Amino acid sequence: MVTSQAYPVCLELARSHYENFPVASWLMPKAARPHIAAIYAFARIADDFADEGIRTPEERLDLLDAWERRLDEAAEGRMTPTGNVPYDAVFVALAATLGAIGAGAPTLPGLHVRGGLHALLADLLSAFRQDVTTTRYETWDDVLDYCRRSANPVGRLLLMVTGHPSPAANIKSDAVCTALQLTNFWQDLAVDWSRGRLYVPLEIMRAHGADVADLDRGVLSPAWREVMRDVGGRTRHLFDAGRKVPDHVTGRLKLELRVTWLGGSRILDRLVEADYDVFSRRPTLSRRDAPGILMDAVTWRARS
Repeated sequence: MVTSQAYPVCLELARSHYENFPVASWLMPKAARPHIAAIYAFARIADDFADEGIRTPEERLDLLDAWERRLDEAAEGRMTPTGNVPYDAVFVALAATLGAIGAGAPTLPGLHVRGGLHALLADLLSAFRQDVTTTRYETWDDVLDYCRRSANPVGRLLLMVTGHPSPAANIKSDAVCTALQLTNFWQDLAVDWSRGRLYVPLEIMRAHGADVADLDRGVLSPAWREVMRDVGGRTRHLFDAGRKVPDHVTGRLKLELRVTWLGGSRILDRLVEADYDVFSRRPTLSRRDAPGILMDAVTWRARS
């Protein structure tokens, strides 16, 4: 398989998964879209290894280890065909992306193993492994450390691929990406709990006297509402800290980042409006939200 065949496969993989936010959309610089699709397809499949299907933890970890070995090969410009066309396409495309953008890229702050794109992708895999082995988080800092590897690399990858990396942009991007990840956690509290996973830090739960037995009953008790208001407020501060990340990019990408910020903060608004009762209904965005978000992105009326 050649690169020109591999990138379209990655784009189709990216578009076939539902997400709150667009992937490689028309707002992205045209030259960056294939690279973004390759990175997204790599991460999406790895995330499915960690979360989807009926597999033992050992099987999931084995799949992630094999995925990382293939990442290392791609970084060296090698690709061993396996006969799985979508998977092979991911690494053909990824090898080209790493060669075009990752070569010689410096190690970013907070990443110590490999340089540039390679390091960021390896951080994503470490977070996916943690999804397999960890179902509870003791402190807020523990959750933020997970977000540093599961969410923040996405923003930094986007800035790098589009040619806009800088320390100031990275800091604001990290704030937004963490806020987006946390919003998804609070949005999926009921779903995650049904799978035995809880991202709300235990220290915050205990501070408000919340009991997980209420979650078993599908009830958001007054104590749990206080917990969610606490973590929701912290999430809002992160959105505010990252609001100016679009100022660090140019062209249509500026609009894309505004749309992403607005979409995430609007979901948080919906959670607040529902007083975080995700057991009654999971707040989401719909097509009806699109015109308002786009208008606010154009005029950048981020918050009323």
